[in-house]
Amino acid sequence: MTAMTSTPRPLLNRSLAEFGTTIFAEMSALAAATGSINLGQGFPDTDGPEQIREAAVRALREGRGNQYPPGPGVPELRTAIAAHQLRRYGLTYDPDTEVLVTAGATEAIAASLLALLEPGDEVVALEPYYDSYAACIALAGGRRVPVTLRPHVTEDDEAAAEGGGATTGGATTGGAITGKSATGRSTTGRSAAFRLDLDELRDAVTDRTRLLLINTPHNPTGTVLTRTELTAIAELAVERDLLVVTDEVYEHLVYDDAEHVPLATFPGMRERTVTIGSAGKSFSFTGWKVGWVTAAPELVTAVRSAKQFLTYVSSGPFQYAVAEALNLPEAYFAAFREDMQAKRDLLSAGLTEAGFSVFRTAGTYFVTADIRPLGEHDGFAFCRALPERAGVVAIPNAVFYDHREAGAPYVRFAFCKRTAVLEEAVARLKALRARGEA
Repeated sequence: MTAMTSTPRPLLNRSLAEFGTTIFAEMSALAAATGSINLGQGFPDTDGPEQIREAAVRALREGRGNQYPPGPGVPELRTAIAAHQLRRYGLTYDPDTEVLVTAGATEAIAASLLALLEPGDEVVALEPYYDSYAACIALAGGRRVPVTLRPHVTEDDEAAAEGGGATTGGATTGGAITGKSATGRSTTGRSAAFRLDLDELRDAVTDRTRLLLINTPHNPTGTVLTRTELTAIAELAVERDLLVVTDEVYEHLVYDDAEHVPLATFPGMRERTVTIGSAGKSFSFTGWKVGWVTAAPELVTAVRSAKQFLTYVSSGPFQYAVAEALNLPEAYFAAFREDMQAKRDLLSAGLTEAGFSVFRTAGTYFVTADIRPLGEHDGFAFCRALPERAGVVAIPNAVFYDHREAGAPYVRFAFCKRTAVLEEAVARLKALRARGEA
């Protein structure tokens, strides 16, 4: 093969120059190489409901979806998505014109941003954010404008519930509280969470802003935006005539008194909001890559125009199975949520006992922890060393920030694993502290 002799030019599109191998690939490779427990990447280690897996097998055997499915998705799934939105949120969507099936939520995000942005458009996004957001904005020629969710300390939930006992012996470390309430129960993770500064959000919007990119429940912080916050976002979008893309893939994983409220339900928002959902997060079949968009007809048409040149279609037989999954009784969703909440509590308590400061997770299946009580400050260095030191893999939150320094002391652990796996991970992390290495 003749070598190229012209002036060297990077082979990679310049808009992607800042994006290398994802941290998930790096840390998963470390987990495999060291035999570590992988609490980094957010995928379950067990399959979802057996009846849904069998529905996929049945579709394969019956020849449903083995050839190209319809571009917008099979009618059964589009109908099920519309019925789900109506049943849970009172949102009415036409399955034929207002629902689009995608190759997971990641493609839905990519297609939405490629369709709705032009070079120079600004996108206001909540930082830290899922890494594909930044890449997709760059591919579309847009400019991302981060608004940082910051640690915020509130009245201790447990102490308040038990008569307002004050926190004693506690110290604030970047917003996560360590110490105990007057009752002697740990307050770590019960009094600190990441919150949105609404004034900062408003200040981020300029005449060049085209779109707000919102994620709730929020990955990686576990924050669930409140009705007050969502109302302010909706009012800002209407006032400034902005489009909104809202990533709601963890809609079924909210805990305690948190409530997931779709942004499209607020006044003036249905016609300007692209809502993204995912079967992988709700039914624990992440490898099937079935996601969807619900929006007004003109928005769905725009997103489909971009989507058709990405995958065209995907996941044929799995679409029929997901249609059945969306029609599962409420008991399934309640049990799924209760199981994940128990795992959240197990991991959060274990991390606290291992010396971390732990932030309260109101939604998703991730816990964010502060490593500074361990004498550490660099999340990258900590996570790269942790597999060898403790046999556990986590993700440094700084990868989700433009302002890397804001996320430097935080790491993310996934709790969508079997209870025995989480217990072993906690034991390894406690042993690290016992050896004086943390």
